[in-house]
Amino acid sequence: MDILNYINGQWVKPRAQEYVDVINPATGETLTRTPLCGKDSIDAAAKCAAEAFPAWRRTPVQDRIQFLFNLRDLLKSNLNEIARTITIESGKTLEESKAEMVRAIENVEVACGMPMLAKGEIVEDVAPGIDEIMLRQPLGVCATVAPFNFPGMIPFWYLPYAVACGNTYIVKPSEKVPMTMQLIVKLMEQAGFPKGVVNLVNGTKDAVDAILDHPAIRAVTFVGSTKTAKYLYNRASANGKRVQAQGGAKNPVIVLPDADMEMATRIISDSAFGCAGQRCLAVSLAVTVAEARSSFMEMICDAASTRVIGYGLDAGVQMGPVINSDSKQRIEQLIGQGVAQGAAVPVDGRNAVVKGYEGGSFIKPTILSDVQQGSEIAITEIFGPVLSLVHVNTIDEAIQLVNSGIYGNQASLFTSSGFAARKFRYEAEAGNIGINIGVAAPMAYFPFSGWKESFFGDMHGQGMDAVEFFTQKKVVVERWPKEWSRKF
Repeated sequence: MDILNYINGQWVKPRAQEYVDVINPATGETLTRTPLCGKDSIDAAAKCAAEAFPAWRRTPVQDRIQFLFNLRDLLKSNLNEIARTITIESGKTLEESKAEMVRAIENVEVACGMPMLAKGEIVEDVAPGIDEIMLRQPLGVCATVAPFNFPGMIPFWYLPYAVACGNTYIVKPSEKVPMTMQLIVKLMEQAGFPKGVVNLVNGTKDAVDAILDHPAIRAVTFVGSTKTAKYLYNRASANGKRVQAQGGAKNPVIVLPDADMEMATRIISDSAFGCAGQRCLAVSLAVTVAEARSSFMEMICDAASTRVIGYGLDAGVQMGPVINSDSKQRIEQLIGQGVAQGAAVPVDGRNAVVKGYEGGSFIKPTILSDVQQGSEIAITEIFGPVLSLVHVNTIDEAIQLVNSGIYGNQASLFTSSGFAARKFRYEAEAGNIGINIGVAAPMAYFPFSGWKESFFGDMHGQGMDAVEFFTQKKVVVERWPKEWSRKF
């Protein structure tokens, strides 16, 4: 597959000087090469999107969403092909890839409700004969800088809402996984979107900086590391743009002694090791309270050591590789760092080799026990299939530990106590809360929240937050005196 840009309704061969190989993380084979486009390509896309904006904005909202209805049907009918592409270039299992696209489709469906979601407000007679009206109007050109771990889903936290609101759009996929958006944008083309409404540009930092600096681009969304999120937020906001930047995470889960330990182990294992731990809501720190320690420790180690790893297209595989060899090396170094800081490794997934896929970037599920609070390994986002275990004596200590972290993406609790669940829900400092849930991923009609160093901005992706983000409010105060009107 040649990786092309899509600008103004045309597939364009990039005039890039540099390319980066796209590697199948399970086999090590080169799939294609991503062109590293820069300022010129972003400028071309932004200009075409800006030119398309006036007509798209004037398209009635009930007509705009018809293209989303078409897209939704195309995504559903092509789900297997898209999922297979996600697995080939990102490494996750086929079932995980299908689940990812189900979430993407859900966002399209919610955005199809834009005739209701984008309604304004009116108050009559704020003063005698004077009415006040609040209207929502689109911003103009908007853009997404997408990550590698969910190449199909995350652009859909934003894009369908933006275009349904009347904006035009540019997507910059991760250079590690460009194939998925190639396929999806082809479906958008089939859906009939007018020229310039949806655009695709491939690249790395030069392309991102061009997005952050371009005067025609009014809003930018991002998901990735906290370091990059801060950089993007600071640079884009300094240029007067709206920004929502999702950063890193170190998601804790508290296990109380009264939890259903079998259920908790199964769900936490799926959260920690699903997608090879490469999702922003993956549990990475398990905090056992009091006597929960021994039973959970034994069961989670058994779940980790028996999880089947391999190529995500093969039947029976429960976990695929991490994204590339550099990531594998980084994760294994962090495990070693944890050991050096005093942690034990009852389940060690380093140096994993899968028969028939010796060139893959595999790490087996890993458990680090006896991790010390405040140690480097306890606070660092590993972004791999590694679960660290910390023990405390009370739920108050556990919540204090949860709240002491710099991140606030997700926190979960496993218990059978309604009182403990309410206490945790009330006091835990995180934007997404799970009660007996391992991945507290909000449905498309709720915002994908995040606090502290996990999010930079005001409005989040999905739901009404996305509508607020992709529209600007205009307040009209009007008077129509009777004497100005014709007599009837």
